[in-house]
Amino acid sequence: MSATTDDESQQNFILAFVLGLIAFVIALVIGIVLYTRGQAPGPAAAPVAAAAPVTTLAVVTETVTVVIPDGASIRVVGGIVNFYFATASADLAPGAAEALAAVIKGVEGGRKAVVSGFHDTTGDPAINEALAKKRAETVRDVLTGLGVPADKVDLQKPAVTTGSGNNAEARRVEVKLLD
Repeated sequence: MSATTDDESQQNFILAFVLGLIAFVIALVIGIVLYTRGQAPGPAAAPVAAAAPVTTLAVVTETVTVVIPDGASIRVVGGIVNFYFATASADLAPGAAEALAAVIKGVEGGRKAVVSGFHDTTGDPAINEALAKKRAETVRDVLTGLGVPADKVDLQKPAVTTGSGNNAEARRVEVKLLD
């Protein structure tokens, strides 16, 4: 009995250590990305409009695409960060740090991240909806785990959760940065 408890205790310690190490590496990568972007000369600031709408999308000028052969990928275009997922998976694609950094930078600039999950049309619709929600929660949890305040990340179910485009494009989580 005691040996089993010791084994479980060691496994829990190792699991906690590995998760902590993964979180540290992700934070380090994001920190390096943010630091190097802060060192590069940026474009001249555009004049600010006098009367901006209360809810506007943030404009992200860079386009980032990370494509993974199994269907998982990330794309940042026009103020929307799309996290695409492999079939039946809620795991973020490797290389998500740069896209996460863009969201974190927007939130640090005073914006709010709105996270919405979508799914494809293959398989059981109820299972697909649950998976879309789990994917959105994964993105939200990673953001809050990286230090984004929970009140700055809003999980919203879209009116229609079936995504547009082909199946690979439909299996996504969208993150919009709102003012």
